[in-house]
Amino acid sequence: MIFLIELPNESLYYGSHKKECVAVHPYLDFSDGHGFNESIQHTGEKMKKTISLVGILLIILSVFSCAGPTNRERGAKTGVLIGAGGGAALGQAIGGSTEATLLGAAIGAAVGGIAGHQIGAYMDRQEQDLRAAMAQSEAASIQRNQDVLTATFKSEVFFDFNSAILKAGAYPEIGRVAGVLNKYPRTSIRVEGHTDSKGADAYNQKLSEKRAQAVKAALVQRGVDPLRIQAIGFGESQPVSSSDAMNRRVNIVIVPIG
Repeated sequence: MIFLIELPNESLYYGSHKKECVAVHPYLDFSDGHGFNESIQHTGEKMKKTISLVGILLIILSVFSCAGPTNRERGAKTGVLIGAGGGAALGQAIGGSTEATLLGAAIGAAVGGIAGHQIGAYMDRQEQDLRAAMAQSEAASIQRNQDVLTATFKSEVFFDFNSAILKAGAYPEIGRVAGVLNKYPRTSIRVEGHTDSKGADAYNQKLSEKRAQAVKAALVQRGVDPLRIQAIGFGESQPVSSSDAMNRRVNIVIVPIG
């Protein structure tokens, strides 16, 4: 005796000599026994593929999840997570199945991990060169947040009070930074101008913008591609200290291009 219970997307097969039930495609006829065997075989093969893909993905994720505290290792881990998410979405969009989603995630994780590691290594070298170039400078400090480098310069070294004209002492400092930026072209650059809170907000905003543009122009004069550089003035909106002298500053922010 054969029973087919039809559901919206699948049917359950019950055989008189079978105690188990199997989810099958709607309207398949298993009365001759062949369809049942083929369905079981197909389901088994699909499960094997899915399990294999899950295993590959778990291996990739486990390798990179053990990333240590270095910036390069953190970059690799970030790349894995972003790559896995993007690959899974692409696999689902193209294949529309669990198998395609897992395959996309595995490929994306592997590619993302390699890319993240390479970016981390690239920024490691750039950081070393930037710190070496600025080692003798008392006007600059270098900070790194993951793969983003920031060179902060005291405003009084670059500009006179209420001025957006670069002082003579600013050019050697900018030249050192420009040399490193030209050596590592796979980065974008953001020049940020900041002021203290003395004076009107609108005036400080305009002054910070002019100062950022002046530093950008000096970098371009020293060979840095202007398309890589964005100049932004923040006025007095982003203080870092209660000290006016520390708040008056110029940041050169270096961001890797993935």
